[in-house]
Amino acid sequence: MDAFFASVEEADDPTLKGKAVVVGAGPRAVVTSANYIARSSGIRAAMPVAQARRLAPHAIFLPNRHDRYGEVSTEVMSIFSDFSPRVEPLSLDEAFLDVSGATRLIGSAREIAIQIRKRIEEELKITCSVGISTTKLIAKLASSRCKPNGMLEIPEERVLEFLHPLPVRELWGVGPKSAEVLTRLGLQSIGDIARTPRATLIRALGATEGESLYELAWGRDFRAVEENVAERSIGAEETFARDIDESEELLAELLRVTERASRRLREQSLATRTISIKIRFSDFTTITRSKTLDLPTTSTQEIYEQVRRLFLALGLVRARVRLVGVRLEKLESSDSLVEQLTLGSREQGWRQVDQAADRARRRFGGGALKPARLIDQGEP
Repeated sequence: MDAFFASVEEADDPTLKGKAVVVGAGPRAVVTSANYIARSSGIRAAMPVAQARRLAPHAIFLPNRHDRYGEVSTEVMSIFSDFSPRVEPLSLDEAFLDVSGATRLIGSAREIAIQIRKRIEEELKITCSVGISTTKLIAKLASSRCKPNGMLEIPEERVLEFLHPLPVRELWGVGPKSAEVLTRLGLQSIGDIARTPRATLIRALGATEGESLYELAWGRDFRAVEENVAERSIGAEETFARDIDESEELLAELLRVTERASRRLREQSLATRTISIKIRFSDFTTITRSKTLDLPTTSTQEIYEQVRRLFLALGLVRARVRLVGVRLEKLESSDSLVEQLTLGSREQGWRQVDQAADRARRRFGGGALKPARLIDQGEP
């Protein structure tokens, strides 16, 4: 999708059309999305909101509405599945589709892309950019080359012509460290990588990465579109409007993000074995700690108990913290969750509480039920 979060805000409030829209509000927050008008002022995702305001004081800054973006994402993926059962979501707003089995019934890949774009714009009032090719790598690169609201098809015979002039950072798997190594070797473009002996790349980058980059540089990507790829992790984090140095206040904020993450976990019928916390201090140094459980869990209370222990084990004394986060990893289907059958076990009781709370939130909204310690002062 094009500037997904900002586009959803514009679709929900048409008065925002034609204005610079930034999703991310608060002096300590970061930009999570900006429409193309805002981007023309130099605003980018992950930029501090304070900096974005200096670049575009005229822009409209809106708070994140994660639940709403999730709802629209579900509708987008539903449209994709109407054209092919082989859909691999990459994130809320991006997916691979293998349409090879649909061309006889619906038309060429280009015709399918046209229909998908038309439905998304008509039904959801947002736009998307589509790359079409014979491999996942080239299709993804093509989609980034036709933004916003465009379509680019790279047929097999034009793959190397399209791929080789691109900078090395565009190649899948090239991060900052790999880019530094490639630059030292004098390799600036993907074509330079392709023309480098495979053995040289392996010596410089290691067997796995060197081999992979050599193959990808020649457009050889053998990965299939994988349906129903499970999320590898689920997380939530919060940047504070001011630094917090009180442990009880930090524990309350950790409970808040634990609630958000564990709710998403249950919505996707998943359970977690590994629980991690993230603490970022006022000087931007960041630490993480994790705990792996013997049995998987879906319980907010059980997850939070591990979060609390991990935090207290840090022994922080009046440390100024600007961000906390919780991440749930080693995910598996909650259908296989081992039930604890001990009579009157507390874990079963909390699981029932979570199920009842989730039902209430679905019916009455996200704020219908929450732990007492998260009720704001003065809130009825």
